[in-house]
Amino acid sequence: MKKLAGLFAATVMMFTMAACSNDQATTTESKKGTIKLVLKDEDPSNPATQKYFSNLEKALKKDEKLDVKFELVQMPQGNYAEKLNLLLYSGDIPDMIYFQGGDQQIADQDLLEDLTPYIEKSKNLKSIMEPYNEKRMKNYPYLLWIKPLDLKTPVIRSDWFNQLSSSKALMADPTPENYKAFFKELVEKAPGGGKPKNAITAAGDIAELDYIFNMAFGLNQTWLKKSDGTYEYAKVSEKEKAKLEFYSELYKEGLLDQQFATKQWDTKEKAFYDGDSGVLVGTNGKVIDIYNGKMTQVNGKEAELTVLPPAKGEFQGYGATDISKESRGIAISSQSKNKELAFKVLDYLASPKGQMLDRIGFENEHYKITDDQIQLTEKYYSEWYARFWEPADFKPEKTLKTPLLSKPAEESAKLVQQYYSEDNKVILDEESSAKWDAAENLYKEFSADVITGKRPISDFDTFVEEWKNAGGDEITKFVNGKLK
Repeated sequence: MKKLAGLFAATVMMFTMAACSNDQATTTESKKGTIKLVLKDEDPSNPATQKYFSNLEKALKKDEKLDVKFELVQMPQGNYAEKLNLLLYSGDIPDMIYFQGGDQQIADQDLLEDLTPYIEKSKNLKSIMEPYNEKRMKNYPYLLWIKPLDLKTPVIRSDWFNQLSSSKALMADPTPENYKAFFKELVEKAPGGGKPKNAITAAGDIAELDYIFNMAFGLNQTWLKKSDGTYEYAKVSEKEKAKLEFYSELYKEGLLDQQFATKQWDTKEKAFYDGDSGVLVGTNGKVIDIYNGKMTQVNGKEAELTVLPPAKGEFQGYGATDISKESRGIAISSQSKNKELAFKVLDYLASPKGQMLDRIGFENEHYKITDDQIQLTEKYYSEWYARFWEPADFKPEKTLKTPLLSKPAEESAKLVQQYYSEDNKVILDEESSAKWDAAENLYKEFSADVITGKRPISDFDTFVEEWKNAGGDEITKFVNGKLK
């Protein structure tokens, strides 16, 4: 009996030692390693980027006992999504990847890690997720992006806004008609001494204008429910036709930037700062903060931005929030040997200590500690941005003496929250996705042609038929099956 008990004890000890050994190996492995990552706009030769990741390595070692080295991938100039896909299909897959489109085809090949179990056992991340983050992760668990709602709001410099007699009417009742009257007075009065040349600019297409006007024209979701209970794509509806006709009037009367179709984001912003365009649309919160910082640097405090309301009509809002999936965000490669370590980095960045670096930058550069409080500097307002997470409820270790966002930026975030509504966009299957691009390109070409006067709006029915034949019919059938 004693021999059996001794054998059992030895067996238990052997398994315990093996388990301990395995745990130790796993723990050791997940606490040390190199994380290769690719992030848009983060050039490894940029001194600010180098300093950020150097500081992050030190913070991880000090606060979490993690010995991490970051290896940032140098991305060539050009379309980020296209360049990233070329990188991934070459077989060079970083551990951590920032996607801005093109992720679904990579996920369909099982190359991205399901983040659900990591989030469930996370120390910090799960507590900073917003309800829309949770819904998106439930529908598509590969991409994580904890940021404020990414809807865009229109802004104008306040010294010009205050000189216009139509400003009060616009703020009290922002119908498309009142917006047009406001734009017209802005160009005719030209409060900048002959400027602005046009009322509003945009980069490349009309997507930025849609943040102001879509809902007013009844375009409150991607798929509009018809009287028979079926759904039609908003961009082939009669409501879209009315909106395009309105945009074409803005263009014809010189209120919309005549070069909007060829503008890039940097030339669009330059036109705004230089006063060539009066109104610009930017992502609420931090982007508006940066716009405000640069505008007041160039043109003085009186040029602080005023946030304009969404146009009011059948509905009112800056657009519906897509909860089908994150449109951009961070993924971890399923092929990575350091998946746990990569997620620990993401989890640390959600902690109070991690947020101190990611959210407010470098001490004595972007903020100072005075009277045991955090005082943000002008450099913070004009250039700092969080590389990873921006939870709405930011709780630093010390009290903030100065607010995170300027007044216009806070107002833009508040208005976006006030008008929050959810979209009914669904994730397309592979067959529908293949047809989507062709159908969308038809819309982009037609909408640009109508606005610039190359085609009459009476061609709308012809365009709808072309859209259906280009795959629109199959996509509509698929979506109606999902939205039942």
